[in-house]
Amino acid sequence: MLIVNPAFGHAIDGGEQRAREAIDWRNDPVALFSNSKPNARELLEGVRASLASFRRTDNIDHVSKDSVSQPAPGAVIEHVANNYRAAVMAIAD
Repeated sequence: MLIVNPAFGHAIDGGEQRAREAIDWRNDPVALFSNSKPNARELLEGVRASLASFRRTDNIDHVSKDSVSQPAPGAVIEHVANNYRAAVMAIAD
């Protein structure tokens, strides 16, 4: 997964920066990504409820790892990278 600071874009060959379109937090699809620990989904539901006060939520989806003790499979990471413009992650203890 490519992680970039959307304010700066990301480097391409030669070190120059390629601009990246800013995320439209009112409309763009967002993944709520859980590490599958207890209460992570509930925490992310609270985030979704808060977002509902200023944007539609029909394109905010829950995505989670299969297991707390395992990394997210490549297919899950690719799904998030290919289908969402942003991800809010619940990964800390």
